[in-house]
Amino acid sequence: MPSVYDIKPRFQALLRPLVRRMASAGITANQVTLAAMLVSVAVGVVVGLWAGERRWLFGLLPLWLFLRMALNAIDGMLAREHGQASKLGAVLNELGDVLADAGLYLPLALTPLFALWPLAVFVLLAVLTEMMGVVGVQIGATRRYDGPLGKSDRALVFGALGLALAVGAPPGSWIDWLVWLLAALCALTVLNRARAALREVHA
Repeated sequence: MPSVYDIKPRFQALLRPLVRRMASAGITANQVTLAAMLVSVAVGVVVGLWAGERRWLFGLLPLWLFLRMALNAIDGMLAREHGQASKLGAVLNELGDVLADAGLYLPLALTPLFALWPLAVFVLLAVLTEMMGVVGVQIGATRRYDGPLGKSDRALVFGALGLALAVGAPPGSWIDWLVWLLAALCALTVLNRARAALREVHA
């Protein structure tokens, strides 16, 4: 199924000059990965604690999620194209993604606009989508990035939601229904990645 991952090569091409400069400056892929994880948690806590009274703080979500997508592309390019790939980097990359998602999305339940259970189920299923992507490698397939709701797709939707809330979209039960829908799409993503990995191995 289509996914934001489909435009990744063009996005990487735009970032490549910056990545070269970062590599020349001695910045490592692991540093970028850790920074993205820590800032994700910090943004989640700030929004969770204070956006209920200061709705404009939801605007941090689209801003940070766009930057995080760029950083995720940058750490991969530093690893692959500048000789920084390592087993530690692979571990940090996979763990960093799921910890960043949990740290960014779960604190939204601290605001009166989001209920805990939809967010908790969504985050759990988001973790399973990334786990299923890695399981593909374990059974002899490639790392799976199939949609419809991979990491970048989740970032796009929550970025749009944060922007809508920041500019005055009315709160209500529609937010919880949207999060439940995203959770269902995560479950579908897990199934799609499992099927694709099995097809790849059997082929």
